[in-house]
Amino acid sequence: MTEPLEQRLEKAMAELRSAQEAVERTERELRQASFAVLSSDRAVRVTVGAQGTLTGIDFLEHKYRDMSPQELAASVLEAANAAQQKMNRHVMKAMAPFTEPSSEVPELKGFELDWERIFGPGVLEKDDEDTARGDGRAPGWRDALDEDGED
Repeated sequence: MTEPLEQRLEKAMAELRSAQEAVERTERELRQASFAVLSSDRAVRVTVGAQGTLTGIDFLEHKYRDMSPQELAASVLEAANAAQQKMNRHVMKAMAPFTEPSSEVPELKGFELDWERIFGPGVLEKDDEDTARGDGRAPGWRDALDEDGED
């Protein structure tokens, strides 16, 4: 037997309120997220914040002094692009629950997003590391670097 329309509407409204609260929590978390990535030559560490904006560039161990301007620029760009990709993937993971259909209200199908169109093709590639910190702490590898006095 099907539920009366009023009960289905109440369920849908409760599901909508729950989804709105979850979106608000997710937005707050994403505003606090950041990623730090070390360039492959270990000369530069770049940190990006919400929306992939650069929030920090650290030149490590004075390696930049022996680099040409082109080498240094390449290191910065490499690390910045990798950090932005990590942020993009983090956004995808955080938003994934909202793309799923509702288990309580089958009429609420979730929404479709073309992540590749939004962030570019690289965002769908496998990423083995997850160094996001929504709590403002540096990633574990960065803590180790700081303890070694590399900065």
